[in-house]
Amino acid sequence: MEIKVELNYLRITPRKTRQAVNLVRGKKVEEAEALLEFSANRPAKSVLKLLRSAVTSAKNSFQLEPSNLYISKIFVDEGPKLKRWMPVSRGSAHPLWKRASHITLVLAEVKPTSKKKTKKKTEEKIKKEEPTKIEEAKISEEKTESQPKKEKPTQPKFKIEESKKQGSLRGLKRIFRRKAF
Repeated sequence: MEIKVELNYLRITPRKTRQAVNLVRGKKVEEAEALLEFSANRPAKSVLKLLRSAVTSAKNSFQLEPSNLYISKIFVDEGPKLKRWMPVSRGSAHPLWKRASHITLVLAEVKPTSKKKTKKKTEEKIKKEEPTKIEEAKISEEKTESQPKKEKPTQPKFKIEESKKQGSLRGLKRIFRRKAF
């Protein structure tokens, strides 16, 4: 089982982010967390946050043990660049590119376990919840049907005489004209 998570638009250059990512590639989750925790590299904090998010997702969604997980793939792609200008001497300017990066992290199991534990549990929960929701819906429909609807007095939607007076001038509909006649 593989768990794939992404961190998009991280406003740190891909070159600097790759340094933090290269530290943990292929390592077990616990070892990678320890390396990132004490790394002085600025992007290490964001990579650590992404790693912890992936581990929590694996634990909650798929009931996987964090001790049985390792980082199978982790890579950094280039995101969009913010293009700015830095003013310099003699009235000229140099271009600045503020780069962003996309990090993709894939966790895999060291020893494969049985698959699809979650689907059975969720199906059982859905089966238990459905009858109560249907019964509540039927009860609410019966309540609405028993109450008589109030009828509103019908009024004409428009008056013919007023519309003729407002919109017509010498029998023509008045619209915007560029030139006067």
